[in-house]
Amino acid sequence: MKKIVIDPVTRIEGHAKISIYLDDEGHVYDARFHVTEFRGFEKFCVGRPFPEMPGITARICGICPVSHLLASAKTGDKILSVTIPEVATKLRRLMNLGQIIQSHALSFFHLSAPDLLLGMDSEPTKRNIFGLIGIDPELARGGIRLRQFGQEIIELLGGKKIHPAWAVPGGVSDPLTSENRTHIQNRIPEAKATVLNAIGLFKNLLDNYQKEAQTFGNFPSLFMGLVTAQGLWETYDGHLRFVDSGGNIVADKLDADNYHEFIGEAVQEDSYLKSPYYRPLGYPDGKDHCRLDSGMYRVGPLARLNICSQIGTPLADQELREFRSYGSGTVKSSFFYHYARLIEILASIEHIEILLDDPDILSTRLRAAAGINRLEAVGVSEAPRGTLFHHYRIDENGLMQKVNLIIATGQNNLAMNRTVAQIARHFIQGSQVQEGMLNRVEAGIRAFDPCLSCSTHAFGKMPLVIDLVDRNGNVVNQVCRN
Repeated sequence: MKKIVIDPVTRIEGHAKISIYLDDEGHVYDARFHVTEFRGFEKFCVGRPFPEMPGITARICGICPVSHLLASAKTGDKILSVTIPEVATKLRRLMNLGQIIQSHALSFFHLSAPDLLLGMDSEPTKRNIFGLIGIDPELARGGIRLRQFGQEIIELLGGKKIHPAWAVPGGVSDPLTSENRTHIQNRIPEAKATVLNAIGLFKNLLDNYQKEAQTFGNFPSLFMGLVTAQGLWETYDGHLRFVDSGGNIVADKLDADNYHEFIGEAVQEDSYLKSPYYRPLGYPDGKDHCRLDSGMYRVGPLARLNICSQIGTPLADQELREFRSYGSGTVKSSFFYHYARLIEILASIEHIEILLDDPDILSTRLRAAAGINRLEAVGVSEAPRGTLFHHYRIDENGLMQKVNLIIATGQNNLAMNRTVAQIARHFIQGSQVQEGMLNRVEAGIRAFDPCLSCSTHAFGKMPLVIDLVDRNGNVVNQVCRN
């Protein structure tokens, strides 16, 4: 047996490595994506008062703190057994849409566009955001401005761009002012033009990436996410739906309170990332964990566009129709996470326009007051990377007794492992390993936009050393990226 190790995986949020296993003939027979860091939020939150949880769990992520803030606040709403004021729901939704825009813009323009614009085989020292600025400064500037637009929405509502302590059990703490509404509205035309330009660019590049579109996680799986009661695209409320690769609804109108009935959580010895699966179909087993009837499922932009009937806004629905032409039943290739991400940015901008035109959006009735009425609750919301669950159990004094978090990236873990193996099988033959092949393996992971440590990520030169080792432990080949 021989093994190729990619450590670290670059241009992702967090720290991970990839192991690729080859037989004696040099053929790939398995691959694994390992998350090599440990956070421990589920343990050290025990004993804290439950109203503190939104502020604490927002610190799980520096890229998408709003996701945890909202999921936690929704769990707190249930503990209080309150229906929050209507404007509080609208404002939370507005902040979440800003969150989706800024996170998706980071993923596409900063982390993945260097691969798409400069090429998978381009010079690695230039294949980064600075290289992108060199060849297309206007595109790079547009991406930075688009992310800034999303961050400004968060800041204008919550007081700061990162870790706002704004959503609380029962509602939100501060209203949207008329001045800030006007500021956001004035930024919308530029944001919309930027994402429409990026969508056109991505579609024009597809002819150059046919092999990648066929091999980057192109396999049947289930897809899960939130939809409205009418089956429309949803990011904040609604109910859970599972769809199979043929586009058939497997389960619908699922209540997050009963998530343990349809989501199982598995662990592996070689990763700190949990591997949730659809419990009724069982944990995937066998080679690559890829039985077609297994419980592997995907979440995030690709899943949300696969499970909804439509988005509900004109420009995004037009793109959704074209997006669906790239698959039968569903779009199964994870390469199209990029396209789905851009469509969701467009959808978010259109939904923001609708919310800001609502005269009730400036209301100051923001919070419902109540005491503890439930000792256990589950809150769910859509993070940029997929569905996010917060499950809390408290005592009579409101102190946390149990915390379980099901993170979007973890729900994609089984699919990411299979994606790595699929790409490696296509591009690796024998002991000679080309840098462009290694980058494609990493790019397959970047398509999912995993968020692992949720810490600030550095761009530029990233060290990478891959050792090809035979069964006796001898290094037979080494590829280095300095």
